[in-house]
This record gives sequence, C-alpha cells and structure tokens, in this order.
Amino acid sequence: MDIAGIRLRGVCKTFHFDCTGVALRRGDYAVVQTERGASLGEVVRRIDNHTLKSDQPPFGKVLRPASAEDMRAHQENSRREAEAEAFCAARIAERGLPMKLVRAEYLLDRSKAVFYFTADGRIDFRELVKDLAHELRTRIEMRQIGVRDEARAVGGVGPCGKELCCATFLRDFEPITVKMAKDQKLSLNPAKLSGVCGRLMCCLIYEHESYARQKGCGSCASPKGSPAAPPRTAERDDAEEMTALLTDEEEGTP
Repeated sequence: MDIAGIRLRGVCKTFHFDCTGVALRRGDYAVVQTERGASLGEVVRRIDNHTLKSDQPPFGKVLRPASAEDMRAHQENSRREAEAEAFCAARIAERGLPMKLVRAEYLLDRSKAVFYFTADGRIDFRELVKDLAHELRTRIEMRQIGVRDEARAVGGVGPCGKELCCATFLRDFEPITVKMAKDQKLSLNPAKLSGVCGRLMCCLIYEHESYARQKGCGSCASPKGSPAAPPRTAERDDAEEMTALLTDEEEGTP
C-alpha cells in the first residue's frame, strides 16, 4: 500500500490517505475522500510499500490527482465562501444571536457549506440555518469551535513577532498549565503568558520537559560562584495577581 500525507486547507495537521495506484509527488494537489465529503489538499509527503497493521484503522482514499477543473472549482469556492460569510454575519447580527462567525467553507463539489463559529454556550441557530439554506441552496452545517481553533483559522502574529504556531506548524493542541510557567520561573503575568486567543501560550510546553528534568534532578549541584537568588517579593506579587485569573489546573485546550 502506498500512503500520501496530505494537508487540507486551514489545517496544519497532515492526514494520511491510501494513494495506491495514483501518481502523486510532493507539492501536488489531490482530491481525497473525507468524513465530510470530497476535499482538496496538498501532498506534503509520500510513503511507498506501507504495511497496514492488523489493529490499524483503514486509511481514507485519494480519489484522483487534482485537475485544472478541480483547481478552478476551488478558486470559485473561495469567492463564494466570502459571500456566504458576509451573508451569514449579517443574519447573525439581525437575529441578535450570541455567536461569533469565524469562517465559511464549501466542500469541493459545493454539496455542503460549513460555518465555523465560537460561542460561550449552546446556540439555537435553527432559524439561521433556514436563512442560509434558502439563500445558498445547499446543505448547511454549523460547527462550534474553541478559541484556539479560531486563532488557527484566522491566523496572526504572536507576542514573539512571528506567525502563530497553531497557524503554521503546530499539529495538535496540548494541555498547557500555569505550573509550566512556574517551573520555568516566568513572571506570572496574564498579559505576558497569554496568546492572541486569550489562553496560555502553546510555546510554554516546548522547553517544559527540560525544566522539569532539571528540577527533578536532586544530584545536580549549583555551580560555584553562582549569583544569589533574587528576592521573591516580586514573584509573590505576580503570583497574587495571577491567582484571580488562572490556576494550576487550567488547561489550554479549546
């Protein structure tokens, strides 16, 4: 079995599909079968002669290499998505629904339009769906997402001055806690520890394993002549300021 790693639009994670008998190379575009329907994605890797394990679920199928018609349909969908998003946002405002539209997406064959939104709780959007179905003449799916998924979809620049990790290379969201910041002796200031999504920054976990290993190594003696530890007054003030907003158990998952 030949496997192709394909990255779908708006998703950093690479999904693997069975491409046996289909000529694909890295950088090509292909039409694949997903749970939602046919989608177009970019081939980022290829694994030939893969042996499927007995307990491994079957892979989705690569339907075909993307043709010129598929690419034109993809570009046309992008135009229609902008129009659908504007119409949906207007209807949300008119109906006064407590929800924030993130983006709209058409399947490749335009058999379904998916609208991603954020909200604090459950939303009764049945009348909104009727408005959208009447205007767009296609099946409508409303999908509620978290604030981290919203940041990934919208994109932006983080406090470090670079593009958001979640929008460029980060595949999965891992739980982030305040304890990670404490182990790294960072200032417990919400403004400095929070990303543009309002949650704890994903980069807090990048070096956490090294700090945790160093903290748990009791045999490591402090180097001679090391400077004295700074007074803990400021850290205690920061901790008191932080307590009202975040706790050690707070996670960064959406």
